[in-house]
Amino acid sequence: MTDTRKRITVLGATGSIGLSTLDVIARHQQRYEVFALTGHTQLERLLQQCLQFNPRFVVVLQPDAGATLAAKLRAENCRTEVLVGIDAMVQVASASEVDIVMAAIVGAAGLRPTLAAARAGKTVLLANKETLVVAGQLFMQAVQQSGARLLPIDSEHNAIFQALPAHCDGELAAKGVAKIILTASGGPFRLLPLDKLRGVTPDQACAHPNWSMGRKISVDSASMMNKGLEVIEAHWLFNAAADQIDVLIHPQSVIQSMVSYVDGSVIAQLGNPDMRTPIAYALAYPERIDAGVPPLDLAAIATLQFEKPDMQRFRCLQLAFDCLRAGDDRSAVLNAANEVAVAAFLQQQIRFDQISDLVDATLQRLASQSLQSLEQVLAIDAQARSVATNEIGRLA
Repeated sequence: MTDTRKRITVLGATGSIGLSTLDVIARHQQRYEVFALTGHTQLERLLQQCLQFNPRFVVVLQPDAGATLAAKLRAENCRTEVLVGIDAMVQVASASEVDIVMAAIVGAAGLRPTLAAARAGKTVLLANKETLVVAGQLFMQAVQQSGARLLPIDSEHNAIFQALPAHCDGELAAKGVAKIILTASGGPFRLLPLDKLRGVTPDQACAHPNWSMGRKISVDSASMMNKGLEVIEAHWLFNAAADQIDVLIHPQSVIQSMVSYVDGSVIAQLGNPDMRTPIAYALAYPERIDAGVPPLDLAAIATLQFEKPDMQRFRCLQLAFDCLRAGDDRSAVLNAANEVAVAAFLQQQIRFDQISDLVDATLQRLASQSLQSLEQVLAIDAQARSVATNEIGRLA
C-alpha cells in the first residue's frame, strides 16, 4: 500500500513553534511523517523527539553537539542520522523527499534554510518572520519563481490569510480590501508608567500575559518590535503598502487579526491564544484538522478591548513603520540591531528602554543601500550587528 503521508522537516524543532508543530503532527500520524528535525543546544529534547518521531535526519549546528547527540541515539538504538552545520540544514530543507518545511528558527539564523526550501518549491510554513524582514524581496522572488506555496504561521498573519478573499495574491484594492489590521496584546507593560520602563528586568519583560514564547520573542512583544516586524512581514506576504496596515492593541488576544473592506465590513479571525491553531490550519490547508485547542468560549471572555498603540511607549513599532516606508536595507538593519539590543538587555548590559535607542542609533550610523543578493543581505546583517555591538558601550 502506498504511503501518502506528507513528509515534513521542522527547522527549529525544540522551540515553542517546533513543539507545537510536533504536537499537531502527533495527533495526525496517519497524515504526516517527520523527515528531519533541527535544533541547537537542547540536545535532550531533540533526543526525545527523535525517539518519538524517528526522523531520517536530525541536524545541529556544532560538531561537539552532533557527536554527543549521535552517541545518545546509538545508546537508544535509534537509527536517525545526525548531520552538522548550516549546510546540513539547507540540505534537509530542500531535500527532494520533503513536502512541507516548518520554518521556525528564531532570528536571521533561519534565513538560509528557509530560502533554500522556497527555492526548492516546497510548501513553506513560515514562522520565522526575519526571513521576510531581512530578505523579503529575495524570498518572495524565490517563491514566485519556484512555485513554492507560502503559508504564514504567525497567528496574526495566519488570521489575515483566513480573512482575505480566496486567491488574493495581487493588489488588495482590486479585491475590495481597505486595510489589514494586526492586533497586538500590548505585552506586560501596556499600562506601566513610562518613567518605570527604565527599571524593567528581563524576567518581567519575558512574562507575557497571554502567550508562552521564548525569551527573545517575549522581549520583542514587550517592546512591540515583534509587531513592527510583523508589519514588515505583512507588507511582503500580502503586497500591502505601509498605509494599508494598521496595528490595534487588543489585550485579550482573542481576535488574532482583521481585514477591513471598502464596503464597511470587517472580517476577523478569533480563537484561543494557542499556536497549534494556525499550525494545524497551515499543515492541512485548505482542509481543517483537530489542533488539540479547546473551542473559544466568548461568554466566558465577555469583554473585548481595543486601543491604539502609543508610539512614544512603543517606539520600536514606529521605527519598524519608518523602515518599511524607507525601503532598501532598512528592515535588515532594524532586525540585526534589535537582535543585538535584546541580547544585551537579557544580559543586563542595557536597560529595556534603551533597546529602541540602540536600534535607532544603528540605523542612523549605516547608510542605506539596495539589496541584490543573499550574500549582500548577510553582509549587511553582519555590519549592523557590529555597529550595534559597539553602541552598547556608548549606552551603558
